[in-house]
Amino acid sequence: MRFVQFERGGDRRVGVEIRDGGDIVDLCAGDSSIPSDMRSFIEGGQKTLLAAKSVIDRGGSIIPRDSVKIVAPIYNPDKVLCVGMNYKDHCEEQNAPVPIEPVIFNKFPSSIIGPTEDLQYPEETQKLDWEVELTIVIGKDAKRVQESDAMNYVFGYTVAHDVSARDWQLEPGKNGGQWLIGKAMDGFCPLGPAIVMKEDINDPHNLGLRCRVNGVTKQDSNTNQLVHKTAAMVSFISRFMTLRPGDVILTGTPPGVGVFRKPPEYLKRGDVVECEIDGIGKVVNKIV
Repeated sequence: MRFVQFERGGDRRVGVEIRDGGDIVDLCAGDSSIPSDMRSFIEGGQKTLLAAKSVIDRGGSIIPRDSVKIVAPIYNPDKVLCVGMNYKDHCEEQNAPVPIEPVIFNKFPSSIIGPTEDLQYPEETQKLDWEVELTIVIGKDAKRVQESDAMNYVFGYTVAHDVSARDWQLEPGKNGGQWLIGKAMDGFCPLGPAIVMKEDINDPHNLGLRCRVNGVTKQDSNTNQLVHKTAAMVSFISRFMTLRPGDVILTGTPPGVGVFRKPPEYLKRGDVVECEIDGIGKVVNKIV
């Protein structure tokens, strides 16, 4: 199933896309016991999944897509975690060694915006950059899980644009060398459009992904280039902190980002950024 959050008539609800970009089955209209926000839906576990399947099997309440606003598939996760330097070809792009352990940093829930929402260009940066990323959505509490068991804690996957202010992330003297400010400003995590359940993705580690700016392809790679794959990342992170249902983990970006181009390229107001992953969908955001 392809879960979305949408707004209609001032209400936010949980639905299922019939297909990528297709009409929506309104789960909440089909069963009043189904939560109207995605985090609560995921926390409901097998009970809410079975209720959703029942609504779909009965034919559900199908709403034309153009009559609703698709918003981020989750807005209030407990954690928004990110993995840096996690594509072999991205490490090669920087002439950097492949990390032995995952490089973990974070954004905040306040960084999340919808898959078609305008992205406000912060006046604090002059070096705004793009990064397309496969994103894991956690399905249940995970603490010290073994890598062999880690996929049992994954609910599904979505698409993220890991927006980055490179001056605040990378320049000497900025924030003591910490990445946080450069990665976690408001709006720096466009997310969506759907959370696709892991059972509906044949192989999350063999998906084409790409980023376009104003229609020009800047990144074009495959998740088979991931250094640390889903199970390894979930297992590693759960050693240090409990992962909660609805937590999201951005898994890293392939080569082609602006900062490492020669000469460097950065986003400007008016640019339109598309981040797309095969089988999941794309987020499209205008910089304003």
